[in-house]
Amino acid sequence: MLLPMRRPPAAPSRPAFPPHVSSLGLQRQQHGRAGGEFELRFRQIDRVRVCTVARASPLEVDAAPAGFGRRAIVGVVLAMSLSAPAYYRVPPPSSALTEENLIFLEAWRAVDRAYYDKSFNGQSWFRYRERALREDPMSTREETYAAIKKMLTTLDDPFTRFLEPEKFKSLRSGTQGALTGVGLSIGYPLALNGSPAGLSVMSAAPGGPAEKAGIVSGDVILAIDNRSAEDMDIYDAADRLQGPEGTSIDLTIRSGADTRHIVLKRERYTLNPVRSRMCEIPGSEDSSKIGYIKLTTFNQNAAGSVKEAIKKLRENNVKAFVLDLRNNSGGLFPEGIEIAKIWMDKGVIVYICDSRGVRDIYEADGVSTIAASEPLVVLVNKGTASASEILAGALKDNKRAVVYGEPTYGKGKIQSVFALSDGSGLAVTVARYETPAHTDIDKVGVIPDRPLPASFPTDEDGFCSCLKDPASPCNLNAARLFVRS
Repeated sequence: MLLPMRRPPAAPSRPAFPPHVSSLGLQRQQHGRAGGEFELRFRQIDRVRVCTVARASPLEVDAAPAGFGRRAIVGVVLAMSLSAPAYYRVPPPSSALTEENLIFLEAWRAVDRAYYDKSFNGQSWFRYRERALREDPMSTREETYAAIKKMLTTLDDPFTRFLEPEKFKSLRSGTQGALTGVGLSIGYPLALNGSPAGLSVMSAAPGGPAEKAGIVSGDVILAIDNRSAEDMDIYDAADRLQGPEGTSIDLTIRSGADTRHIVLKRERYTLNPVRSRMCEIPGSEDSSKIGYIKLTTFNQNAAGSVKEAIKKLRENNVKAFVLDLRNNSGGLFPEGIEIAKIWMDKGVIVYICDSRGVRDIYEADGVSTIAASEPLVVLVNKGTASASEILAGALKDNKRAVVYGEPTYGKGKIQSVFALSDGSGLAVTVARYETPAHTDIDKVGVIPDRPLPASFPTDEDGFCSCLKDPASPCNLNAARLFVRS
Protein backbone atom coordinates (compact mmCIF):
# COMPACT_ATOMS: atom_id res chain seq x y z
CA MET A 1 0.00 0.00 0.00
CA LEU A 2 1.30 3.43 -0.83
CA LEU A 3 1.70 6.52 1.25
CA PRO A 4 2.39 10.02 -0.04
CA MET A 5 5.48 10.59 -2.10
CA ARG A 6 8.27 12.00 0.00
CA ARG A 7 11.55 13.82 -0.38
CA PRO A 8 14.77 12.48 1.09
CA PRO A 9 15.79 15.03 3.73
CA ALA A 10 18.91 17.10 3.18
CA ALA A 11 22.18 15.60 4.33
CA PRO A 12 23.63 16.91 7.58
CA SER A 13 26.89 18.85 7.50
CA ARG A 14 28.66 16.05 9.35
CA PRO A 15 28.03 12.30 9.42
CA ALA A 16 25.77 12.26 12.45
CA PHE A 17 22.53 10.43 11.86
CA PRO A 18 20.27 10.35 14.90
CA PRO A 19 18.32 7.15 15.42
CA HIS A 20 15.07 9.01 15.81
CA VAL A 21 12.93 9.46 12.73
CA SER A 22 10.03 11.81 12.40
CA SER A 23 6.53 10.55 11.77
CA LEU A 24 7.03 11.14 8.03
CA GLY A 25 3.76 12.89 7.56
CA LEU A 26 1.76 10.00 9.00
CA GLN A 27 0.14 12.21 11.59
CA ARG A 28 -3.58 12.27 11.43
CA GLN A 29 -4.39 14.49 8.49
CA GLN A 30 -7.07 15.36 6.02
CA HIS A 31 -4.81 14.33 3.11
CA GLY A 32 -5.51 17.63 1.40
CA ARG A 33 -8.48 16.06 -0.32
CA ALA A 34 -10.47 18.17 -2.75
CA GLY A 35 -12.49 16.30 -5.31
CA GLY A 36 -10.39 13.18 -4.87
CA GLU A 37 -7.10 15.00 -5.36
CA PHE A 38 -4.16 15.57 -3.05
CA GLU A 39 -1.87 18.49 -2.72
CA LEU A 40 1.44 17.76 -4.41
CA ARG A 41 4.58 19.61 -3.54
CA PHE A 42 7.84 19.50 -5.42
CA ARG A 43 10.98 20.36 -3.56
CA GLN A 44 14.56 20.55 -4.69
CA ILE A 45 16.78 19.21 -1.91
CA ASP A 46 20.45 18.49 -2.47
CA ARG A 47 19.71 17.62 -6.09
CA VAL A 48 16.70 15.59 -5.04
CA ARG A 49 13.42 16.40 -6.76
CA VAL A 50 10.65 14.66 -4.92
CA CYS A 51 6.95 14.92 -4.45
CA THR A 52 5.00 15.01 -1.24
CA VAL A 53 1.37 14.07 -1.33
CA ALA A 54 -0.84 15.19 1.42
CA ARG A 55 -1.34 9.82 0.99
CA ALA A 56 2.64 3.56 -1.38
CA SER A 57 3.16 -2.55 -1.93
CA PRO A 58 3.18 -3.07 -1.30
CA LEU A 59 3.84 2.00 -4.26
CA GLU A 60 1.22 -1.83 -1.90
CA VAL A 61 2.73 -2.40 -4.52
CA ASP A 62 0.60 -3.87 -0.99
CA ALA A 63 0.49 -8.47 -4.52
CA ALA A 64 1.95 -6.57 -7.36
CA PRO A 65 -0.31 -5.14 -10.02
CA ALA A 66 1.64 -6.05 -13.06
CA GLY A 67 1.52 -4.89 -16.58
CA PHE A 68 -0.31 -1.67 -15.79
CA GLY A 69 2.20 -0.20 -13.45
CA ARG A 70 2.05 -0.91 -9.79
CA ARG A 71 -0.87 0.30 -7.80
CA ALA A 72 0.92 1.64 -4.88
CA ILE A 73 0.99 -2.88 -2.84
CA VAL A 74 3.21 0.55 -2.44
CA GLY A 75 0.94 2.36 -0.99
CA VAL A 76 1.72 6.50 -2.51
CA VAL A 77 0.32 9.08 -4.73
CA LEU A 78 0.91 11.98 -6.88
CA ALA A 79 -1.36 14.93 -6.60
CA MET A 80 -2.86 17.40 -8.93
CA SER A 81 -2.23 20.88 -7.55
CA LEU A 82 1.33 22.14 -7.40
CA SER A 83 2.83 24.57 -4.96
CA ALA A 84 5.87 26.68 -5.66
CA PRO A 85 9.14 24.78 -5.38
CA ALA A 86 11.30 25.40 -2.35
CA TYR A 87 15.07 25.33 -2.68
CA TYR A 88 17.46 24.40 0.09
CA ARG A 89 21.18 24.92 0.16
CA VAL A 90 23.17 21.94 1.36
CA PRO A 91 26.73 22.22 2.68
CA PRO A 92 29.27 20.81 0.21
CA PRO A 93 30.66 17.35 0.97
CA SER A 94 34.01 17.08 2.67
CA SER A 95 35.52 15.25 -0.29
CA ALA A 96 34.80 15.26 -3.99
CA LEU A 97 31.89 13.06 -5.00
CA THR A 98 30.94 12.09 -8.51
CA GLU A 99 27.53 12.55 -10.11
CA GLU A 100 26.89 8.82 -9.63
CA ASN A 101 27.96 8.95 -5.97
CA LEU A 102 25.44 11.71 -5.32
CA ILE A 103 22.56 9.70 -6.78
CA PHE A 104 23.56 6.74 -4.63
CA LEU A 105 23.59 9.04 -1.57
CA GLU A 106 20.10 10.30 -2.39
CA ALA A 107 18.83 6.72 -2.20
CA TRP A 108 20.83 5.97 0.94
CA ARG A 109 19.50 9.10 2.66
CA ALA A 110 15.87 8.27 1.82
CA VAL A 111 16.19 4.89 3.50
CA ASP A 112 18.18 6.34 6.41
CA ARG A 113 15.47 8.79 7.34
CA ALA A 114 12.32 6.88 6.35
CA TYR A 115 12.82 3.15 6.91
CA TYR A 116 10.67 1.83 9.73
CA ASP A 117 13.29 -0.57 11.17
CA LYS A 118 15.99 1.66 12.60
CA SER A 119 18.30 -1.31 13.11
CA PHE A 120 18.35 -1.64 9.29
CA ASN A 121 18.16 -5.42 9.58
CA GLY A 122 20.91 -5.49 12.21
CA GLN A 123 23.60 -3.47 10.43
CA SER A 124 25.26 -0.08 10.70
CA TRP A 125 23.65 1.94 7.91
CA PHE A 126 26.31 4.64 8.08
CA ARG A 127 29.15 2.13 7.80
CA TYR A 128 27.40 0.52 4.84
CA ARG A 129 27.35 3.91 3.09
CA GLU A 130 31.06 4.46 3.66
CA ARG A 131 31.96 0.96 2.51
CA ALA A 132 29.80 1.19 -0.61
CA LEU A 133 31.34 4.51 -1.64
CA ARG A 134 34.81 2.97 -1.28
CA GLU A 135 34.21 -0.43 -2.80
CA ASP A 136 31.19 -0.50 -5.12
CA PRO A 137 31.76 0.60 -8.73
CA MET A 138 29.72 3.69 -9.65
CA SER A 139 31.26 4.88 -12.89
CA THR A 140 28.07 4.58 -14.94
CA ARG A 141 24.35 4.99 -14.22
CA GLU A 142 23.88 1.23 -14.58
CA GLU A 143 26.56 0.59 -11.96
CA THR A 144 24.97 3.14 -9.64
CA TYR A 145 21.58 1.48 -9.98
CA ALA A 146 23.21 -1.88 -9.26
CA ALA A 147 24.82 -0.43 -6.12
CA ILE A 148 21.46 0.93 -4.93
CA LYS A 149 19.74 -2.42 -5.51
CA LYS A 150 22.57 -4.21 -3.68
CA MET A 151 22.15 -1.83 -0.75
CA LEU A 152 18.40 -2.44 -0.54
CA THR A 153 18.80 -6.23 -0.58
CA THR A 154 20.67 -6.01 2.73
CA LEU A 155 17.39 -4.97 4.37
CA ASP A 156 15.78 -8.31 3.44
CA ASP A 157 12.54 -6.49 2.70
CA PRO A 158 10.92 -7.31 -0.66
CA PHE A 159 8.71 -4.22 -0.47
CA THR A 160 11.63 -1.77 -0.24
CA ARG A 161 12.93 -1.61 -3.78
CA PHE A 162 14.43 0.55 -6.49
CA LEU A 163 12.47 1.82 -9.49
CA GLU A 164 14.25 2.77 -12.70
CA PRO A 165 12.90 5.94 -14.38
CA GLU A 166 10.51 4.09 -16.71
CA LYS A 167 9.15 1.94 -13.90
CA PHE A 168 8.78 4.96 -11.65
CA LYS A 169 6.92 6.82 -14.38
CA SER A 170 4.66 3.81 -14.89
CA LEU A 171 3.89 3.72 -11.18
CA ARG A 172 2.91 7.37 -11.17
CA SER A 173 0.58 6.79 -14.11
CA GLY A 174 -0.97 3.70 -12.52
CA THR A 175 -1.90 5.43 -9.28
CA GLN A 176 -3.65 8.14 -11.28
CA GLY A 177 -5.69 5.59 -13.24
CA ALA A 178 -3.79 5.64 -16.55
CA LEU A 179 -2.46 2.14 -17.16
CA THR A 180 -0.03 0.63 -19.65
CA GLY A 181 0.51 -3.11 -19.98
CA VAL A 182 -1.42 -6.34 -20.33
CA GLY A 183 -3.85 -5.78 -17.45
CA LEU A 184 -2.78 -8.38 -14.90
CA SER A 185 -2.45 -8.26 -11.14
CA ILE A 186 -0.22 -11.06 -9.89
CA GLY A 187 0.27 -12.64 -6.49
CA TYR A 188 2.59 -14.86 -4.54
CA PRO A 189 4.11 -18.06 -5.99
CA LEU A 190 1.71 -20.95 -6.21
CA ALA A 191 2.44 -24.70 -6.23
CA LEU A 192 -0.31 -27.23 -5.71
CA ASN A 193 -0.41 -31.02 -5.92
CA GLY A 194 3.09 -31.22 -7.33
CA SER A 195 2.22 -29.04 -10.32
CA PRO A 196 4.82 -26.58 -11.66
CA ALA A 197 5.14 -23.48 -9.50
CA GLY A 198 4.52 -20.06 -10.93
CA LEU A 199 2.83 -16.76 -10.17
CA SER A 200 -0.86 -16.61 -9.42
CA VAL A 201 -3.11 -14.34 -11.46
CA MET A 202 -5.08 -12.34 -8.92
CA SER A 203 -7.18 -10.45 -11.43
CA ALA A 204 -7.37 -9.43 -15.07
CA ALA A 205 -8.50 -5.87 -15.69
CA PRO A 206 -11.83 -5.59 -17.51
CA GLY A 207 -11.25 -4.86 -21.18
CA GLY A 208 -7.48 -5.33 -20.90
CA PRO A 209 -5.35 -7.52 -23.19
CA ALA A 210 -5.18 -10.36 -20.67
CA GLU A 211 -8.94 -10.51 -20.12
CA LYS A 212 -9.55 -10.42 -23.87
CA ALA A 213 -7.24 -13.43 -24.20
CA GLY A 214 -9.25 -15.38 -21.63
CA ILE A 215 -6.84 -15.13 -18.68
CA VAL A 216 -8.80 -15.22 -15.42
CA SER A 217 -8.21 -15.10 -11.68
CA GLY A 218 -6.65 -18.35 -10.46
CA ASP A 219 -4.63 -18.98 -13.63
CA VAL A 220 -0.90 -19.45 -13.11
CA ILE A 221 1.89 -17.74 -15.06
CA LEU A 222 4.56 -20.38 -15.69
CA ALA A 223 6.89 -18.28 -17.87
CA ILE A 224 7.31 -14.73 -19.18
CA ASP A 225 9.07 -14.41 -22.54
CA ASN A 226 10.30 -18.00 -22.15
CA ARG A 227 11.85 -17.33 -18.73
CA SER A 228 10.49 -19.58 -15.98
CA ALA A 229 8.43 -17.82 -13.31
CA GLU A 230 8.98 -20.60 -10.78
CA ASP A 231 11.52 -18.64 -8.74
CA MET A 232 10.66 -15.19 -10.07
CA ASP A 233 9.94 -12.44 -7.56
CA ILE A 234 6.52 -10.86 -8.08
CA TYR A 235 8.06 -7.43 -8.54
CA ASP A 236 10.51 -8.74 -11.12
CA ALA A 237 7.56 -10.31 -12.90
CA ALA A 238 5.59 -7.07 -12.70
CA ASP A 239 8.52 -5.20 -14.26
CA ARG A 240 8.69 -7.72 -17.10
CA LEU A 241 4.98 -7.46 -17.81
CA GLN A 242 5.25 -3.69 -18.16
CA GLY A 243 6.67 -2.07 -21.25
CA PRO A 244 6.05 0.45 -24.02
CA GLU A 245 2.61 0.62 -25.54
CA GLY A 246 2.28 -1.59 -28.61
CA THR A 247 5.07 -4.00 -27.68
CA SER A 248 4.38 -7.74 -27.30
CA ILE A 249 5.00 -10.24 -24.53
CA ASP A 250 4.85 -14.06 -24.57
CA LEU A 251 3.21 -15.75 -21.57
CA THR A 252 2.94 -19.41 -20.66
CA ILE A 253 -0.30 -19.82 -18.72
CA ARG A 254 -1.74 -22.80 -16.86
CA SER A 255 -5.53 -22.78 -16.63
CA GLY A 256 -6.63 -25.78 -14.60
CA ALA A 257 -5.05 -28.81 -16.25
CA ASP A 258 -4.36 -26.99 -19.54
CA THR A 259 -1.17 -25.10 -20.44
CA ARG A 260 -1.08 -22.61 -23.29
CA HIS A 261 1.20 -19.98 -24.82
CA ILE A 262 -0.30 -16.52 -25.32
CA VAL A 263 1.20 -13.49 -27.05
CA LEU A 264 -0.26 -10.22 -25.75
CA LYS A 265 0.22 -6.65 -26.95
CA ARG A 266 0.60 -4.01 -24.26
CA GLU A 267 -2.05 -1.27 -24.27
CA ARG A 268 -2.70 2.00 -22.47
CA TYR A 269 -6.08 3.07 -21.15
CA THR A 270 -7.86 4.43 -18.11
CA LEU A 271 -9.19 1.99 -15.54
CA ASN A 272 -12.41 2.72 -13.69
CA PRO A 273 -11.84 1.15 -10.27
CA VAL A 274 -15.54 0.47 -9.61
CA ARG A 275 -18.24 -1.66 -11.23
CA SER A 276 -21.72 -1.85 -9.74
CA ARG A 277 -25.23 -3.14 -10.29
CA MET A 278 -28.49 -3.62 -8.47
CA CYS A 279 -29.64 -7.16 -7.57
CA GLU A 280 -33.32 -7.70 -6.89
CA ILE A 281 -34.18 -10.81 -4.89
CA PRO A 282 -37.63 -12.19 -5.84
CA GLY A 283 -39.73 -13.48 -3.00
CA SER A 284 -37.95 -11.42 -0.39
CA GLU A 285 -39.93 -9.03 1.74
CA ASP A 286 -40.60 -5.86 -0.26
CA SER A 287 -38.66 -7.41 -3.18
CA SER A 288 -35.40 -6.62 -1.42
CA LYS A 289 -32.85 -4.79 -3.52
CA ILE A 290 -29.12 -5.15 -2.91
CA GLY A 291 -26.47 -2.83 -4.31
CA TYR A 292 -23.35 -4.70 -5.46
CA ILE A 293 -20.09 -2.69 -5.71
CA LYS A 294 -16.92 -4.28 -7.10
CA LEU A 295 -13.80 -2.27 -6.15
CA THR A 296 -10.80 -3.41 -8.21
CA THR A 297 -8.04 -1.01 -7.11
CA PHE A 298 -7.31 1.98 -4.90
CA ASN A 299 -6.21 4.64 -7.38
CA GLN A 300 -6.96 8.36 -7.11
CA ASN A 301 -10.45 7.79 -8.52
CA ALA A 302 -11.47 5.07 -6.07
CA ALA A 303 -13.23 6.96 -3.27
CA GLY A 304 -15.09 9.24 -5.66
CA SER A 305 -16.16 6.27 -7.78
CA VAL A 306 -17.50 4.40 -4.73
CA LYS A 307 -19.53 7.44 -3.69
CA GLU A 308 -20.94 7.76 -7.20
CA ALA A 309 -21.88 4.06 -7.25
CA ILE A 310 -23.70 4.38 -3.92
CA LYS A 311 -25.59 7.42 -5.19
CA LYS A 312 -26.74 5.66 -8.36
CA LEU A 313 -27.76 2.49 -6.51
CA ARG A 314 -29.81 4.50 -4.04
CA GLU A 315 -31.74 5.93 -6.97
CA ASN A 316 -32.93 2.33 -7.47
CA ASN A 317 -34.02 2.18 -3.83
CA VAL A 318 -31.48 -0.44 -2.70
CA LYS A 319 -31.90 -1.74 0.85
CA ALA A 320 -28.35 -2.95 1.51
CA PHE A 321 -24.87 -3.13 -0.03
CA VAL A 322 -22.23 -5.72 -0.89
CA LEU A 323 -18.65 -4.44 -1.28
CA ASP A 324 -16.52 -6.92 -3.23
CA LEU A 325 -12.77 -6.60 -2.49
CA ARG A 326 -11.77 -9.98 -3.90
CA ASN A 327 -8.58 -9.87 -5.99
CA ASN A 328 -8.07 -6.20 -5.10
CA SER A 329 -4.33 -6.02 -4.43
CA GLY A 330 -4.43 -2.54 -2.92
CA GLY A 331 -3.02 0.80 -3.98
CA LEU A 332 -3.14 4.20 -2.36
CA PHE A 333 -3.38 4.27 1.41
CA PRO A 334 -5.37 7.56 1.61
CA GLU A 335 -8.03 6.15 -0.71
CA GLY A 336 -8.49 3.18 1.62
CA ILE A 337 -8.95 5.57 4.54
CA GLU A 338 -11.43 7.72 2.63
CA ILE A 339 -13.50 4.72 1.55
CA ALA A 340 -13.65 3.47 5.14
CA LYS A 341 -15.01 6.87 6.14
CA ILE A 342 -17.78 6.50 3.55
CA TRP A 343 -19.15 3.49 5.43
CA MET A 344 -18.26 4.48 9.03
CA ASP A 345 -19.36 7.52 11.01
CA LYS A 346 -17.07 6.80 13.98
CA GLY A 347 -14.39 4.43 15.17
CA VAL A 348 -10.72 3.66 14.58
CA ILE A 349 -9.85 2.74 10.98
CA VAL A 350 -6.21 1.73 11.42
CA TYR A 351 -3.23 2.10 13.77
CA ILE A 352 0.08 3.08 12.18
CA CYS A 353 3.03 1.52 14.01
CA ASP A 354 6.80 1.39 13.94
CA SER A 355 9.34 -0.58 15.96
CA ARG A 356 8.41 1.43 19.06
CA GLY A 357 4.67 0.79 18.84
CA VAL A 358 1.63 2.84 17.75
CA ARG A 359 2.68 6.07 16.06
CA ASP A 360 -0.60 7.37 14.72
CA ILE A 361 -4.31 6.62 14.60
CA TYR A 362 -6.71 7.18 11.72
CA GLU A 363 -10.35 7.49 12.74
CA ALA A 364 -13.72 8.11 11.13
CA ASP A 365 -15.19 11.48 12.09
CA GLY A 366 -18.53 11.37 10.28
CA VAL A 367 -17.67 14.21 7.88
CA SER A 368 -17.31 11.97 4.80
CA THR A 369 -19.91 9.38 5.80
CA ILE A 370 -22.72 8.75 3.34
CA ALA A 371 -23.65 5.09 4.00
CA ALA A 372 -23.27 4.26 7.69
CA SER A 373 -26.71 2.77 8.31
CA GLU A 374 -27.50 0.29 5.50
CA PRO A 375 -26.55 -3.38 6.06
CA LEU A 376 -23.16 -4.15 4.51
CA VAL A 377 -21.34 -7.32 3.42
CA VAL A 378 -17.67 -7.37 2.38
CA LEU A 379 -16.27 -10.14 0.17
CA VAL A 380 -12.56 -11.03 0.43
CA ASN A 381 -10.15 -13.74 -0.73
CA LYS A 382 -6.41 -14.45 -0.79
CA GLY A 383 -6.03 -11.83 -3.52
CA THR A 384 -7.32 -9.10 -1.16
CA ALA A 385 -4.20 -7.22 -0.08
CA SER A 386 -2.79 -4.02 1.37
CA ALA A 387 -5.25 -1.11 1.34
CA SER A 388 -8.04 -3.65 0.78
CA GLU A 389 -7.06 -5.38 4.01
CA ILE A 390 -7.05 -2.10 5.93
CA LEU A 391 -10.58 -1.41 4.69
CA ALA A 392 -11.85 -4.94 5.36
CA GLY A 393 -10.23 -5.01 8.81
CA ALA A 394 -11.74 -1.66 9.77
CA LEU A 395 -15.26 -2.64 8.69
CA LYS A 396 -14.99 -6.01 10.44
CA ASP A 397 -13.49 -4.88 13.75
CA ASN A 398 -15.98 -2.02 14.04
CA LYS A 399 -18.79 -4.49 13.35
CA ARG A 400 -19.88 -2.31 10.46
CA ALA A 401 -19.92 -5.23 7.99
CA VAL A 402 -20.09 -9.01 7.84
CA VAL A 403 -17.00 -10.31 6.04
CA TYR A 404 -17.33 -13.37 3.76
CA GLY A 405 -14.65 -15.35 1.98
CA GLU A 406 -11.19 -16.69 2.89
CA PRO A 407 -8.19 -15.24 4.76
CA THR A 408 -6.69 -12.32 2.87
CA TYR A 409 -3.15 -11.95 1.53
CA GLY A 410 -1.54 -10.62 4.72
CA LYS A 411 0.47 -7.54 3.76
CA GLY A 412 0.76 -5.51 6.94
CA LYS A 413 3.42 -3.04 5.77
CA ILE A 414 3.11 0.45 4.31
CA GLN A 415 5.46 1.95 1.75
CA SER A 416 6.19 5.49 0.69
CA VAL A 417 7.71 6.41 -2.67
CA PHE A 418 10.68 8.76 -3.01
CA ALA A 419 11.66 10.39 -6.31
CA LEU A 420 15.36 10.79 -7.03
CA SER A 421 16.84 13.63 -9.08
CA ASP A 422 17.45 11.54 -12.24
CA GLY A 423 13.82 10.40 -12.55
CA SER A 424 14.24 7.09 -10.76
CA GLY A 425 12.65 6.34 -7.40
CA LEU A 426 12.51 4.20 -4.29
CA ALA A 427 9.64 2.42 -2.57
CA VAL A 428 10.53 2.31 1.13
CA THR A 429 8.68 0.53 3.94
CA VAL A 430 7.91 3.31 6.40
CA ALA A 431 5.51 1.64 8.83
CA ARG A 432 3.43 -1.37 9.67
CA TYR A 433 -0.22 -1.28 10.65
CA GLU A 434 -2.71 -2.92 12.99
CA THR A 435 -6.46 -3.22 12.59
CA PRO A 436 -8.78 -1.50 15.10
CA ALA A 437 -8.67 -4.66 17.25
CA HIS A 438 -4.85 -4.33 17.33
CA THR A 439 -4.44 -7.33 15.04
CA ASP A 440 -1.18 -7.49 13.09
CA ILE A 441 -2.29 -9.11 9.83
CA ASP A 442 1.16 -9.35 8.24
CA LYS A 443 1.57 -12.82 6.68
CA VAL A 444 -1.73 -13.83 8.34
CA GLY A 445 -4.42 -11.76 6.69
CA VAL A 446 -7.89 -10.66 7.75
CA ILE A 447 -9.94 -13.68 8.86
CA PRO A 448 -13.51 -13.52 7.51
CA ASP A 449 -16.62 -14.05 9.60
CA ARG A 450 -18.01 -16.65 7.20
CA PRO A 451 -16.78 -18.67 4.21
CA LEU A 452 -18.15 -18.41 0.69
CA PRO A 453 -19.22 -21.46 -1.33
CA ALA A 454 -16.31 -22.82 -3.38
CA SER A 455 -18.18 -22.12 -6.61
CA PHE A 456 -19.07 -18.54 -5.73
CA PRO A 457 -18.54 -16.31 -8.82
CA THR A 458 -16.30 -13.24 -8.95
CA ASP A 459 -18.38 -11.11 -11.33
CA GLU A 460 -21.46 -9.00 -10.62
CA ASP A 461 -23.82 -10.95 -12.87
CA GLY A 462 -22.82 -14.24 -11.29
CA PHE A 463 -23.26 -12.76 -7.81
CA CYS A 464 -26.83 -11.74 -8.54
CA SER A 465 -27.63 -15.13 -10.08
CA CYS A 466 -26.43 -16.95 -6.96
CA LEU A 467 -28.66 -14.84 -4.73
CA LYS A 468 -31.70 -15.32 -6.97
CA ASP A 469 -31.50 -19.11 -7.37
CA PRO A 470 -32.05 -20.99 -4.09
CA ALA A 471 -31.14 -24.27 -5.82
CA SER A 472 -27.75 -23.04 -7.01
CA PRO A 473 -24.70 -24.56 -5.24
CA CYS A 474 -23.35 -21.02 -4.83
CA ASN A 475 -26.53 -19.67 -3.26
CA LEU A 476 -26.33 -17.61 -0.10
CA ASN A 477 -29.44 -17.30 2.03
CA ALA A 478 -30.44 -13.73 1.18
CA ALA A 479 -32.54 -13.48 4.33
CA ARG A 480 -29.46 -14.16 6.51
CA LEU A 481 -26.81 -12.61 4.28
CA PHE A 482 -26.28 -9.60 6.55
CA VAL A 483 -26.66 -11.43 9.87
CA ARG A 484 -23.37 -11.70 11.76
CA SER A 485 -24.15 -14.97 13.58
